[in-house]
Amino acid sequence: MRKSRLRALKIFFSILVFFAVGGILLGVWYVKRLEGVVTAKFEGRKWQFPSKIYSDTYLLYPGMNLRGDELLEKLRRLGYRESRDTPKAKGEYRFLHRDGLLEIYLHDFIYPLETFKEMPVRISLRGATVTKMENVDNGEELFSLELEPELVTGLFDRIWEERRLVNLAEVPPPLVRAILAIEDERFYSHRGIDPVAILRASWANLRSGGIVQGGSTLTQQLMKNFFLGDERTLQRKIKEVLMALVAERKYSKEEILQNYLNEIYLGQKGAQGIFGIWEAAQFYFSKELRDLTIGEMAVLAGLIKAPNRYSPYRSVEAATKRRNIVLAKMLEEKLIARSQYESALREIIPQRELVKVANDAPFYVDFLKRELAEIYSHEVLTEEGFRIYTSLDLQLQRIAEKALVDGLKRLEETYPYLRKRGEEDHLEAAIVVIKPQTGEIKAMVGGRDYQKSQFNRVFQARRQPGSTFKPFTYLAALMYGSEEGGKKFSPVTLVDDSPFTWSYEGQEWTPRNYKEEYFGTVTFRAALEKSLNSATVRIAKDVGINKVREMAYRLGINSSLPALPSMVLGGIEVTPLELGGAFSTLANSGVRTQPLAVKQVVDQGGRVLEKRDIQVEKVITPQLAFMVNHLMKGVMDRGTGHGARLQGFDRPAAGKTGTTNDLKDAWFVGYTPELLAVVWVGFDNQSKLGLSGAQAALPIWTEFMKRATAGTPVNDFIPPPGIKIIDIDPASGYRATPRCPQVIREAFIEGEEPSGSCPLHPAPLAQILTAPRTSISWLLSPFLGK
Repeated sequence: MRKSRLRALKIFFSILVFFAVGGILLGVWYVKRLEGVVTAKFEGRKWQFPSKIYSDTYLLYPGMNLRGDELLEKLRRLGYRESRDTPKAKGEYRFLHRDGLLEIYLHDFIYPLETFKEMPVRISLRGATVTKMENVDNGEELFSLELEPELVTGLFDRIWEERRLVNLAEVPPPLVRAILAIEDERFYSHRGIDPVAILRASWANLRSGGIVQGGSTLTQQLMKNFFLGDERTLQRKIKEVLMALVAERKYSKEEILQNYLNEIYLGQKGAQGIFGIWEAAQFYFSKELRDLTIGEMAVLAGLIKAPNRYSPYRSVEAATKRRNIVLAKMLEEKLIARSQYESALREIIPQRELVKVANDAPFYVDFLKRELAEIYSHEVLTEEGFRIYTSLDLQLQRIAEKALVDGLKRLEETYPYLRKRGEEDHLEAAIVVIKPQTGEIKAMVGGRDYQKSQFNRVFQARRQPGSTFKPFTYLAALMYGSEEGGKKFSPVTLVDDSPFTWSYEGQEWTPRNYKEEYFGTVTFRAALEKSLNSATVRIAKDVGINKVREMAYRLGINSSLPALPSMVLGGIEVTPLELGGAFSTLANSGVRTQPLAVKQVVDQGGRVLEKRDIQVEKVITPQLAFMVNHLMKGVMDRGTGHGARLQGFDRPAAGKTGTTNDLKDAWFVGYTPELLAVVWVGFDNQSKLGLSGAQAALPIWTEFMKRATAGTPVNDFIPPPGIKIIDIDPASGYRATPRCPQVIREAFIEGEEPSGSCPLHPAPLAQILTAPRTSISWLLSPFLGK
């Protein structure tokens, strides 16, 4: 009996020892595994850095008219803060409305290949017009001024963690002391866990009947943030403690503290999470760490416990109370003098409006992503922290989106049959804005609601351009003349606008005018201004279909163009973007530019990885480009684009309406010398729109251009050398006489202008007799022939 008991005890103790040893070995293995995880994090890649997309810089210059509060809104979005006194630190501004003065202490910023230094400037205004700009420090007059690019969005995987890494040596000691005082006062004496803090927190929680205080050390917080998340379980807490012990054994206090200061979450700015103390200083105070006051440091330290609850953006009162608790703790620990404490208490935390980072140009960003994806992988773009500078003008982008959305609403109100008839059957539109001289895409709206449809109609929708294709025929006619007989075309060449049939390759095709209206014999100019199909097709037949196609390619059309007569009237498919590129060539005096969205890509260290230069190629003479622009100015003044004038757009501009024969697509492309915009309106499912370009697209274009060009200098297209402009009677096509009831200023290649005067309204005999000898020949020309 005794032996059996001893044997049982031996077996029991053996099993106990086995499980104890096994447990110890398992524990050692588990701790070693956790050590591997901690080591990999500390010595490997700790964070992913989203790439950030920026707009173009914002240019100010004397003579510029500001649109409403545009500049003040821009300053707020850029993180400038309003000051009651003269701005003394970068990031401050003051607007003295009564005196017409705007004072700004500019941020310094590094733009690829150029550095802009911080400086105080004074901008004098007369009404909304900038009259003078000067550097306050030295009184130097400034003739141009650039504000830094605006952050548009980030490229990230799941969440946007915005942080900028700092070394511990860069952090002001009072800020470190404030954080340790309120979060882990025994940081330098414990080894990862603090029994004293745990007992104190347990007692406080027991007395209150709930959790009011935590006992986690700063190292434990770092482990939780690095690896564990926010779940409250015993298993997670044990893991956190073991990891903290491992980290403290392997790494110095300075390494742990530096990682903590860069890792800690400190607030939210829309989709953008604010992580690390450098980013928090910028977000809450628009300051660098070295410029923070004691009071501001205490605010940041106080935020760690509950960033959104104590955020000054949410409640200045709550932020102030929390700051004062931190200051009292710092005073109690003798980390600051009483004078510093009292001075910090007097600091007023300003009530500032939270300007969230919201992607205001989602269609533009999608276009950028496609361009970037040709060179950079998704992982690189979401982890390497590139800065991507673009051509985007956010002000024009907002104007374009509003013009498009409001314009479609007005169309649906005016024509109720256009209203949504099904999930896939609602009215859509697109607008793209280009700077002709550079090819920079300044704005892009690919549809009326990005949340409902991410399909970008600017570059993904291939639609028939209708009559917007016609100017290519007129340009080809001016350049090449008639295919047979060498007949030259000019703005006053007479063209037959009557029904006819074009026979080609054993087939027949009969073009028809809009509403079946024909005008008989018309001038070359009138055919384009009135967008006459029959007259245009006759011109194309004379010039040759292949020359028209070659001209479209030359200007910038990239789509395949079948050499068929219907091509002349836009019976092919193109995108709004390539149509905008082709017309930019005309606006840019015959110099073709490549559409440009991405300007530079810069890595985290400031090294320029890619700089996309403006690409230009002269494809037609400036004289021919000017003549076509001059013809299309007539479209605006007298032709199918005249509605823009009736809506109040009175700047010199050229443009062309576009309507497909089946009335499924409506277009307008128009431009001043500095800005071009293309508008398309229609249904994605090719339903009939039933409206012309003048009815559907032109009003949207007009509203956009009126706001987009407001406050900018008024410029006209400048005739190049070799162009002669003379007064013409539009009815006869001859030089106008004093008796001509209508006169047009017409452009000709020098030497090709008409020499005779108008036979329909001959000059009085008295004028002929008193005219200078050099003028007699053209005054007598009605009697002598043209």
